[in-house]
Amino acid sequence: MDKKYDFQKSEKQLTNFWEENQIYKYGQGKERPVYSIDTPPPTVSGTLHIGHVFSYTQAEIIARFKRMQGYDVFYPLGFDDNGLPTERLVERDKKIRAGQLPRSQFRNICVETIEQYETDFKGLFKKLGFSVDWDLSYQTVSSLSQKISQRSFLNLVKMKKAYRKESPVLWCTQCQTSIAQAELETLELESSFHYLNFKTSLGDLPIATTRPELLYGCVCVFVHPQDERYHKFMGKMARVPLYDFEIPIMADEMVSMEKGTGAVMCATFGDSTDVSWYQTHQLPYKKIILPDGTINGEVPFIGGMEVTLARRTIVEELKSRNLLVKQEAVSHSVAVHERCGHSVEIIPSNQWYIDVLTEKDRFLKAADEISWHPAHMKKRYQIWVENLKWDWCISRQRYFGVPFPVWYCKECKEPVFAKEDQLPVNPLEEMPGKACSCGCTQFLPEEAVFDTWATSSVTPFINAGYGEDFDRSKEILPMGMRNQAHEIIRTWAFYTIVKSLYHTGEIPWKDIMISGFVLAKPGEKISKSKNNASNSPLALIETYSADAIRYWAASNKLGTDTFFSEDEMKGSRRFLTKLYNAAKFVVLQLNDYERKEDFDPETMLPIDRWMLERVNETTSVAKDLLDDFEIGQARHEIDDLFWRDFCDYYIEIVKERLYQPEKHGVRERYSGQCGLYYSLLGILKLYAVYTPFITEYIYQDFYRSHEEIMSIHQTLWERKEANQTYLEFGELVKELIGTVRKEKTEKQLSMKDEIPELIVTSPKRFREFFKATKLDIQACTGAEKVMIRS
Repeated sequence: MDKKYDFQKSEKQLTNFWEENQIYKYGQGKERPVYSIDTPPPTVSGTLHIGHVFSYTQAEIIARFKRMQGYDVFYPLGFDDNGLPTERLVERDKKIRAGQLPRSQFRNICVETIEQYETDFKGLFKKLGFSVDWDLSYQTVSSLSQKISQRSFLNLVKMKKAYRKESPVLWCTQCQTSIAQAELETLELESSFHYLNFKTSLGDLPIATTRPELLYGCVCVFVHPQDERYHKFMGKMARVPLYDFEIPIMADEMVSMEKGTGAVMCATFGDSTDVSWYQTHQLPYKKIILPDGTINGEVPFIGGMEVTLARRTIVEELKSRNLLVKQEAVSHSVAVHERCGHSVEIIPSNQWYIDVLTEKDRFLKAADEISWHPAHMKKRYQIWVENLKWDWCISRQRYFGVPFPVWYCKECKEPVFAKEDQLPVNPLEEMPGKACSCGCTQFLPEEAVFDTWATSSVTPFINAGYGEDFDRSKEILPMGMRNQAHEIIRTWAFYTIVKSLYHTGEIPWKDIMISGFVLAKPGEKISKSKNNASNSPLALIETYSADAIRYWAASNKLGTDTFFSEDEMKGSRRFLTKLYNAAKFVVLQLNDYERKEDFDPETMLPIDRWMLERVNETTSVAKDLLDDFEIGQARHEIDDLFWRDFCDYYIEIVKERLYQPEKHGVRERYSGQCGLYYSLLGILKLYAVYTPFITEYIYQDFYRSHEEIMSIHQTLWERKEANQTYLEFGELVKELIGTVRKEKTEKQLSMKDEIPELIVTSPKRFREFFKATKLDIQACTGAEKVMIRS
């Protein structure tokens, strides 16, 4: 082995070695049982940061682990490269606006842009040593993905689970598109309650509102039916301040008697409660806010203004006419679009939906059929489903996305759907090829595209080639694992469960692994949009190595958030240096070692057997933890084995026996060589899932000439029940040596200083074990004489 491990040189060489020899090639389950992984395709919306490395590496560790348990691992990595996130990236990078270019031209720019980003993404994942079969890679904007996504939609239409209607919809005026409930974030903002008096025949009815710009859109006033203050007003009419038209006063239990004055104006639309009242009480609609975020030009005083300006203007107008009773500062929740942070409005629009509200019980039941890791994450999913208020709006008024396979008849306006053999189809460029049922042959194309989640939600089906000639659904579905971050439980996890239940009647995966965030500062995750990461992952790899970053990524309990600073790399570096130096020592002692096929552990000395049993014990514990996706806890168990038992104790115990066979005996030396050979090999296998490069390097440098298997990553963890007798004996030896070390330290002696005599009190059943270890104890403690007594 080289004097020093050159990670920059070795990591490149080993990446090429793995690719050339197809070490991670998926074998279609021909020789081994299949374990399939549904990995989140990274969104092409900016460069990847350390937060991505953190979560993706944790999942990749599981892929390696499953492979070393004897599975044929189906492990693809795709790219989510369609929809609004990609559009915003292109607009930002190219300093253009999508709506200002011909759609075909903008689409071509998007394709060119994502190609470079995806090349960079793939390059980073390769540098991190990801054991991906790149032949399985996919793009959500590819022809195959579009075809499967469109097929999913058409099947849902046939099942009457996808439908189109005109109704109030969540609308981002910044992105100029409809959005789904799952795309909302809530911000707590400072605002004002504006107190106004609505005139009635019984006197003034005081109302407080945070949205006075919607006064012209008032269609009703609501009070709580049990609010005694307003019993006399119920059923009467109220006159709207400033605009002077009458609206009814009605009762509804959704009114909060404690908030504001307890009397609420209903305008179309201020929030989801207004929508509920509008639908329940069949109220009229008054158009106030337009899709571009301005006020309808027909609204007096504020027509044509942007909403914020309109609010200030209407307040000033109310003041000038002495109609504003008072203003009161208030902090309240405002819904914003997660993609741009802009406040969301509600406007009527024709959109496509997937029915989720009628099947909430079914979706909740699915949560119990899936194993959640960590378990408490299931509650987030359940809370989301229980609180759903809207069906899933899947249409977006954008440009770079998967088209709806739909046209509309010019005569009867009915939708005409594409046939299976037309998929994938772009209705803007093709026609249905058949007449409408009414006989008309002229059509208008659907111009909206699918919400990006409508396609991302079928990643299990894209992986399976659902409905294609090569369909491998029976091979990989339901998938073994889905890994993802916790903030997209309400989107990616939920939507995938919805699609899977509707299309197959089964859950999409058996286990779901939820990772935490990397935080830039308390409460703020590192994200592409905030550009708040420190060094890029590539720079960190060049400086510290991929193994160092992977080792850090495996340090936390699953699902917990963490901070990152480059100081974290110090611990990784110490570990890698220690592992390499320990391996270098072992290899040096094994230069004349001959591996015997008929090797029998029973012929080994007890202390050497202890080391092998500790490897067996740790392998068993780590396997159980990794089966439960606790990669951090498993790594800590392996660390304890390596640092404490192997390095601090075993190497020191066995060292002289290896150096001086004339004193200890040739057979005894060979026992020590066997102990080192098999225990280091076992430790390397355990660490291989975490630090694939350095473990492969050591394996190729030494073990490859002794073992038949080409790569350490093709070897298997050998789970054997650990012999408790040897484990107990080893603990007694460690306690003995630890006591000697402690006393020497307290007496300010060097560890090499000799001591005249060491008396060992041994249980009778370990007396022979201690006798066999007597010379090792002498050498390790510096004792001139060792007395063993019961």
